[in-house]
This record gives sequence, structure tokens and C-alpha cells, in this order.
Amino acid sequence: MKYLRALAALPLFTAACCVPVPEPEPSPAPAATQAPAPARPAPQPIVQPTYDNWLDAPQTEGDWTYGQDPDETMAVFAQSGTENTAPFIIRCDVMQRTISLARRGTNAASTPMRIRTETAQRLLIAQPVPGQRELVAATVPANDRLLEAIALSRGRFAVETGGLETLYLPAWPEITRVVEDCR
Repeated sequence: MKYLRALAALPLFTAACCVPVPEPEPSPAPAATQAPAPARPAPQPIVQPTYDNWLDAPQTEGDWTYGQDPDETMAVFAQSGTENTAPFIIRCDVMQRTISLARRGTNAASTPMRIRTETAQRLLIAQPVPGQRELVAATVPANDRLLEAIALSRGRFAVETGGLETLYLPAWPEITRVVEDCR
């Protein structure tokens, strides 16, 4: 009889085991938040092809033009129709007898500017030009030998300015004319 009572109680025990356990109530969903804006990728550095000899690099596109007024003469290197944003200017200050080699494209307080010619090279420090946004210039005396090396270079000279693409410029008569105007 003991066993019968135990057996009789068994189905109740079994039934109690099969009763589904109520699931806990879901917790409230967190408040919707905006996903953070993706970070802007860092600007890619200017990667320039390298050449065994800088004279083998292709010439920068553009032409020289000559301009003159009573206080200054200048040779401006630019692509046609872009003279106001010319990448390189050679300017003679007639009163001071100095020549400025100006490069557009940087707001740096001062920046290194290396001039390479067939017979000479020199590292100059270019300073911002007052009142001229994104223009830095290195100034040399009108009788500086570097100017002759630029003007008499066979074919071209190079202008390397920190953080900017190197310019490979033709040595045309406009340069010589500006140098001679200043002497």
C-alpha cells in the first residue's frame, strides 16, 4: 500500500514538473540613441612619384607671363585663365632691389622652400606675404647667384615647398627679364 500511495502521488509530481515556468517580463528597451557620426578620415599625404634625377620629372603644366608697373615687375607661372591662383610668382621690388620667389598653397607661418637648378640648389625659408592668403615668399637680393642659376638653367628648375607638390618649371625669358629689371 505504501507503494500505491507513492505511485498515486507520482503523477501529481510529474504534472507539477511539466507546468511551464512563466517567463520574466522583458526589460524596457534602452532609449534610442543616435549612432555617432563616423570619424572623418585623415587627409592622405601627397604622394609624389620619385625620379632618379629631378630633371626627368614631367614639367608642371602652365606658362609664364610678364607684367610690369612702376614699382615692380613680375613673372607669373599659371595655367591659362588661372593667373589669380598662380602657383608660383617671381617678383622684383624695384625700390628695394630684391626678388621674391612666391609659392601659393600654404598658410604656414614659415615653410622651407628648396630651389633646384641644373647648377645650384638652395634651401630658403618662405614667410607669409601680408594681405595675400595662402601665399608664402622667400626674398633674395637682386644680385644673388641663385637667380642666375634659375634664369640660365637649361630647360627647367624645381621648387620644393614643405607640404606641397613639387613644381618643375620651365626657365623661360620672362624670368631673366624680371631679374634684369631689378639690377
